[in-house]
Amino acid sequence: MAHIALTIAGSDSGGGAGIQADLKTMSALGVYGASVITAITAQNTQAVTGVHGIPLDMITAQIDAVLSDLDVGAIKIGMLATPEIIDCVARAIADFDGAVVLDPVMIAKSGDALLAPEAVSTLCRVLLPRARIITPNLPEAACLLDRPTATSAQDMVEQGRALCALGAQAVLMKGGHAEGEICEDILIEAGAEIARFSAARQHTKNTHGTGCTLSSAIAAGLAKGLSLDAAVSEAHGYLQGAIAAADDLQIGHGHGPVHHFHRFWPA
Repeated sequence: MAHIALTIAGSDSGGGAGIQADLKTMSALGVYGASVITAITAQNTQAVTGVHGIPLDMITAQIDAVLSDLDVGAIKIGMLATPEIIDCVARAIADFDGAVVLDPVMIAKSGDALLAPEAVSTLCRVLLPRARIITPNLPEAACLLDRPTATSAQDMVEQGRALCALGAQAVLMKGGHAEGEICEDILIEAGAEIARFSAARQHTKNTHGTGCTLSSAIAAGLAKGLSLDAAVSEAHGYLQGAIAAADDLQIGHGHGPVHHFHRFWPA
C-alpha cells in the first residue's frame, strides 16, 4: 500500500514552488501526494504578478474530499495568504490525527509577499499549536516572534524554543539566510536533544522552492512512518542534492527551481 501525504498550499504557475514543488518532492521520495489549493499565483522565476485566493468553501470541500477517502499519513501546510484561509484550514483539519508540517510561507524568492501581515497572529494562534513541526527560515521566525532576525546559532536555538513555547511540538530553524560558508539547520523539540544538520553553502541563484521542498520532504518522511529526526535528516539530504543539481535545469531567467528529480533524470 502506498504511503500518502497531503499538501495544502498555493499553486505556482512556474512550477518551482508551492503545490507543484510539493508534489514533485513527495513523488521523488516514494510517497503519493494529494493536494488542496489555497491560492492561485501568477508567478515565474522572476516575480509574483498576481495572487487569487480560493473561496473558503472550496478549500474546505477539497480537504474534506481528500481526508474522507485517502489514508493520509501527514499533511504539509504552506501558503495560506489570509487570516480567513488560516482559520478555514485549521477547522477543516481539526479531526486529523496524523502529523502536520507547517511551513510559514511569507515571502517568495522574488521578494513578493505571500502572507498578509495581519495573518501572522492568526497563524500563531490556530496553527502553530497544531503542528508536529514548523519550518521557518530566520526572517520568518523573527516575524512570528516579533524579534530581530537571529544572527547566531544561539539566537536560532532561543527563537526555536520560543516558537515551541507558542505551541509547536518541534521547530526546524533553517539557517540558509545566515552568513558563512556552512549552512546549519537546527531541530529543537521539547524533551529531546537539539539536532543539527549542516552542509557547505552551495553558490547558485537557483534556489526557488527550497522551503516548500524541505517541508514537503519532511511530510513525506513522516507519512512513511519515519521518526521526526530521521524524516528531517532524509529531507535535508534530499534538498542538498536538489540544490546541487539545480543549475543543470536552466529554467527561467531569475531564481530557477531546485532539481526535484536529480536522482532519476540523466545528467
